[in-house]
Amino acid sequence: MRNMYNKTLLVGGLVAALMAAPAFADDAADVGKLMRGGQFAEALGKANAFLAQRPKDAQMRFLKGVILTEQNKSAEAIAIFTRLTEDFPDLPEPYNNLAVLYASGGQYDKARAALDMAIRTNPAYATAYENLGDIHARLASQAYDKALQLDSGNTAAKSKLTLLRTLAVGNVKPAPVPVSTQVAVAAPVPAKPVLAAPEPKIAAVDKPLAKPATKPEPAAKAEPARDDERDDVLKVINAWAKAWSNQDVKAYLSYYSNDFQAPGGQSRAAWADGRRARIVGKEEISVKVESPQVTVNGTTATAKFRQVYVSDKLTANSRKTLIFTKQGSKWQIRQERAGS
Repeated sequence: MRNMYNKTLLVGGLVAALMAAPAFADDAADVGKLMRGGQFAEALGKANAFLAQRPKDAQMRFLKGVILTEQNKSAEAIAIFTRLTEDFPDLPEPYNNLAVLYASGGQYDKARAALDMAIRTNPAYATAYENLGDIHARLASQAYDKALQLDSGNTAAKSKLTLLRTLAVGNVKPAPVPVSTQVAVAAPVPAKPVLAAPEPKIAAVDKPLAKPATKPEPAAKAEPARDDERDDVLKVINAWAKAWSNQDVKAYLSYYSNDFQAPGGQSRAAWADGRRARIVGKEEISVKVESPQVTVNGTTATAKFRQVYVSDKLTANSRKTLIFTKQGSKWQIRQERAGS
């Protein structure tokens, strides 16, 4: 059962809440380099040395949990991630990795509970939803197994069990490790495809053929306008990142709409105060936007990109989604999500 949940660990994104207790970027990068080279004993030694000086650092403790997982020290890793959920209950990643460890040991009910907590802390955490689907599929498979044990002639259960065994092959994915450098740790067996829902089928409908159009379709003329709108959104994103990098809080906050939906149910004013406290006073901040993808639908635009954040104490590489709304002639941010 354990082989089904062998993992490929990606050392990458960092949630914003983790910035409150960062590890120094060079130490984290050194540990990541050792992990990339498969030197887990050396990586653990360096992590322990760092934690001896800063025992409460969330980022390095998280890394230590991943290292212990790769060394097949599941009980110790579970202890690390459990303590992180107690000390930092708003971080979804430790809950997710607890679910990975529980699932690898066949403790699917515990895995499901951990993933429920991950989603509760971050309702936009796509990895947790994907893992939860795999866990539910495995629990269903166990239930059908039990049905067959009780009634070997239950053909309906047999067919359902076969289907679940065919589809429920997605690996439970661990959370991205909060380090700037990406590190891939190869799984000992080939990775299996992620469980995906079948695409809906569309029934055929008989209808008369439309008459050939005698004039060009007006929709064809709208595409350049959408391209212009996408360019405008990209300009706003780059200006937003530049204002953040320059620690120009007034300009930075001006890109957020008055009805911005702040995370955690905060008021916009309380959220703005928190952002101001995190931006002002840093020796240096650099925010870069990589591989942006923008879609425009009327007065709403969605931008997905990789955000590379570097400060004097932290380096973070994470996925970011911004939802824009057009107010007058200006595109402004209405929602902001990390890790999706």
